[in-house]
Amino acid sequence: MSFFFGMFIGLAIGIGLIIAFARFEKVRSFRRTFLATTVASFARMTVQDSRNILPPKFYPPWVVFSQRQKLSYIHYIIILMWLNHHLNKIWPSVDEAASELIRTSVEPILEQYTPAILSSMKFATLTLGTVAPQFTGVSIIESESGGADGITMELELQWDGNPNIVLNINTRLGVALPVQVKDIGFTGVFRLIFKPLVDQFPCFGAISYSLREKKDLDFTLKVIGGDISSIPGISDAIEDTIRNAIEDSITWPVRNIIPILPGDYSDLQLKPVGKLDVKLVQAKDLTNKDIIGKSDPFAVLFLRPLPDKMKTSKTINNRLNPIWNEHFEFIVEDESTQHLTVRVFDDEGVQAAEFIGCAQVALTDLEPGKVKDIWLKLVKDLVVQRDTKNRGQVQLELLYCPFGTESSFKNPFNPDFSMTSLEKALKPANVETGAASIESTGRQRKDVFVRGVLSVVVIAAENLPVVDFMGKADPFVVLTMKKSETKAKTRVVNENLNPVWNQTFDFVVEDALHEMIILEVWDHDTFKKEKIGRCIMTLTRVLLEGEVQDSFHLDGTKSGKLFLHLKWSPQLVFREA
Repeated sequence: MSFFFGMFIGLAIGIGLIIAFARFEKVRSFRRTFLATTVASFARMTVQDSRNILPPKFYPPWVVFSQRQKLSYIHYIIILMWLNHHLNKIWPSVDEAASELIRTSVEPILEQYTPAILSSMKFATLTLGTVAPQFTGVSIIESESGGADGITMELELQWDGNPNIVLNINTRLGVALPVQVKDIGFTGVFRLIFKPLVDQFPCFGAISYSLREKKDLDFTLKVIGGDISSIPGISDAIEDTIRNAIEDSITWPVRNIIPILPGDYSDLQLKPVGKLDVKLVQAKDLTNKDIIGKSDPFAVLFLRPLPDKMKTSKTINNRLNPIWNEHFEFIVEDESTQHLTVRVFDDEGVQAAEFIGCAQVALTDLEPGKVKDIWLKLVKDLVVQRDTKNRGQVQLELLYCPFGTESSFKNPFNPDFSMTSLEKALKPANVETGAASIESTGRQRKDVFVRGVLSVVVIAAENLPVVDFMGKADPFVVLTMKKSETKAKTRVVNENLNPVWNQTFDFVVEDALHEMIILEVWDHDTFKKEKIGRCIMTLTRVLLEGEVQDSFHLDGTKSGKLFLHLKWSPQLVFREA
């Protein structure tokens, strides 16, 4: 009996195991088929497909493309692996060639930016070490011509190398310092342009290269056999010189041309394409960096962060709402990629200025020939914007004029603006044009005066805040021409938060290019006056349009705006002899 019972149990268990194994094989086969289908789908995916599936924050930066050709994910990884594999193989040869190229191209620029405390800076030793960079991204930039005139490639790379770089540095004090540059960490994007395309092998005539984007560059300086901190300020001076040399020698929009086939490739050099006029008008609500009193703000503006290409405004003492009204000019070399950067500092006298905030505007946001009045919010860092602290705002007026189109645009910053036909006819014919004339034009502007009559109609105000105990206000407006200090004021409208004045004031303006009008709304009381708010404006818009009627928000108050009508009647332009 027990034999048959054991046989029955054995058969049942055996059949159960066979059924379970068959079901497991079926499930595994289904899963493998599903996985193969999924892998095949991923292999056919493009970057646009990944964008449709996932938000940008969920995929790494090297998957993000802008105006780039679509590559499948698998192809993309294969290209990066192939590039890194072959770069590791040929790195010793690349090291030798690149070291010599860096020495010949960077060393003259190091001499150019050598600070006053140093007499000379030269490379004693320069090798890039045994560790090759790693490519983390690759892309092909599509041109408007569809690539018919050339191919543009961008390579994102990361390098934590072990180079051997020693600088021979001589100071003005007669001290010679062998300084080693070590612990270099670099992340950036290099742009390669293969142009022009030809029928002869290797199918392009030259390669131009530049550092398109410098994301991160860290290094340390060490005096061989000594301490670099023994000479105050020497470390910062050397570091600034190295960074300026990198910026001036290889950073976009600079292009370095390597001819592959014989020919003239001077046309591949990036040339000035236009002029950017910037009027730094004012700032408001700046962070106070002083313990006693208020900040003494000044601004630094630039397209490229090089000492000779940066513009610095005057310092406005003890003001958190400074008014500069200063004009600057910049040469534009590539309007599609360059940005105007503004940095605001607190002047600390003999000590280093304290940073308040910075802002940036892309030149692609500007319409050629049209003045753009813009308020920019100041931030701590333009790349990592995690700081939520209010640092204030800065107001700019921007005008971009491409070279060759100046005659078709009405430029209020140009010395010829508002010249009469007779004056233009009498003007000497040998006037410089283009980038070469910018410096001389800047000198001329000091002798240019746009004279005329500005008529201001103060129409009304709306939604003024309550300032009296009775829930009303007794407002009036004070008008001030900032440069000439001419003042006028309206009548008082009693107990009204929406006053109507309709009063006209005429101001003779001797220098409209540099004049501003300030309109302050006050509350009139018997024993005191209380400021409600104000608005400040340059004359740029009325110079361009001739007549303006608009509403203007009052700064310094939660609500309220002023309705104005402005009219400009130009007169002759006078120049000093």
